[in-house]
Amino acid sequence: MRFTKSLLPTLREDPADAEAVSHRLMLRAGLVRQLAAGVFVWLPFGQRVLDKVNTIIRDEMNGIGGQEITMPVVHPAEIWQKSGRWDGIPEMFKLRDRHGRDLCLGMTHEEVVAWLAAREIRSYRDLPQIWYQIQTKERDEARPRSGVLRTREFLMKDSYTLDPDEASLDRSYAAHEAAYRRIFERCGLRFHVVQSDTGMMGGHSAHEFMAPSAAGEDEVAMCAQCGYAANVELARSVPPAPEFPSSRREEVATPGARTIAEVAALLKIDPRLTIKSLLYVAPTAGPVLVLVRGDHSLHERKLMRAVGEECRAAHPDEVREHLGAPVGSVGPLGTRVPVVADETLREGTYVVGANREGFHVRGVVPGRDFECRFADLHTAVAGEACVQCGGALAVERVIEIGNIFKLGTKFAEALGATYLDEAGKERPIVMGSYGIGPARIAAAAIEQGADRDGIVWPPAIAPFDVHVVLVGSRDTQQAKAAEEIYAACRRSGLDALLDDRDERPGVKFKDADLLGVPVRVTVGNALAKEGVVEVRSRRTRAETKVPPDAVVEAARRCLAS
Repeated sequence: MRFTKSLLPTLREDPADAEAVSHRLMLRAGLVRQLAAGVFVWLPFGQRVLDKVNTIIRDEMNGIGGQEITMPVVHPAEIWQKSGRWDGIPEMFKLRDRHGRDLCLGMTHEEVVAWLAAREIRSYRDLPQIWYQIQTKERDEARPRSGVLRTREFLMKDSYTLDPDEASLDRSYAAHEAAYRRIFERCGLRFHVVQSDTGMMGGHSAHEFMAPSAAGEDEVAMCAQCGYAANVELARSVPPAPEFPSSRREEVATPGARTIAEVAALLKIDPRLTIKSLLYVAPTAGPVLVLVRGDHSLHERKLMRAVGEECRAAHPDEVREHLGAPVGSVGPLGTRVPVVADETLREGTYVVGANREGFHVRGVVPGRDFECRFADLHTAVAGEACVQCGGALAVERVIEIGNIFKLGTKFAEALGATYLDEAGKERPIVMGSYGIGPARIAAAAIEQGADRDGIVWPPAIAPFDVHVVLVGSRDTQQAKAAEEIYAACRRSGLDALLDDRDERPGVKFKDADLLGVPVRVTVGNALAKEGVVEVRSRRTRAETKVPPDAVVEAARRCLAS
């Protein structure tokens, strides 16, 4: 590929609206251009990266028996209505055709797979099956941001396993986990495998593959001592308990104190001796009072699991209506709404809101002074103890790059996907669902490897192996040598980019660092003086000087190291 014949629009300055490192560098290096919020055009340089990633994905998916298919982006409403997911997913794009039929744009394909299996799978002899695709997905993301990390349209590798029973699903699940590990290792990423919430997918087990990055929107809690790892939306922890005073139950005046910090300061107590009371409203269950320790934060995904449906924070007027007091003065004593308390509050004596403005009550014992149901609700934080071994948890920000789900028979039963077992009895197919985001792999690689000068690609997914920089484009000897090196690289199977522009050397070197191709070959003045060219590693910046006819061998050594 020649620079002068290519669409490689590099930028000198960071775009003003790009915050994540990967977003800035993808725009500056000419990988993508933004058409609309969360909608990107992938330019040739970026497309080559996606192609490299997808080649690795296909190789590993085929290696575990995967069969590639292509499913449509436009889905009829009926299949989503049968699965029960037509309503309740605000991110789904819905539309009607000219005949008034309801349709949606596919954000995932469980329904389509179950529909297809219902028509093509007849007997246990047809199972197990692994079907996969690399397809465009559409998601009406409310707040697209961080470049290609949170978008409204994206490419996904999604695969689906069809098994006769849970034992067979376990084997398919393990095969996918192993394949995913190989994919991310080959792509040069650092990653964690963590327990996760099944979310809208349903099912009974799920894991996520997370790449550590400051740009990530997820957090994982991990224990180095025993290996426990989970997304914070699921992670359990044991926080250190405060010293509980032996105080009798009494009402105390707290004028002007509305926050936990203000109440604790006024009463001269540890914030851990207070209870934070939060009113939430569920569509079916109605209002519910949620309690967490004063120093903790509620994780709303945990609350959703405890209540059984999505909840929203109550408006101030709703708080007054149901609890008779303003926000900051409410508590669980005498309330008529259901109360769900964090597991942490099973033991101890606390200060709670008195349900009248300007007053709190001290000496309150959950379960004794008010009825409640206990559940794990608080967000695990670094330093708290691991529930498995007691070791200290670490919390790290990450990018989700893949996920795997054991779906069970939910979709098969809804769409009529059954098979006849050996005894001739009809049984539902047991399904699994597995996703990988190729664009997220590319972004994570940039986030993890970038330096002050630009991208540093892992060799396996780099758009090119070798970047040949012709310093003197008008120097006949240099131009001839650069062309010969470029041709030799291509003959040997190395992807090469030739910078043959009539530009200043400084501009070319800056672009080379920005683009991040693993090996840079500089054809410059050293050719005439010493008969050599410079071979430089983008990652280590180590340079060697070799004759032009030794470049391919030197480049291969550099790539291997």
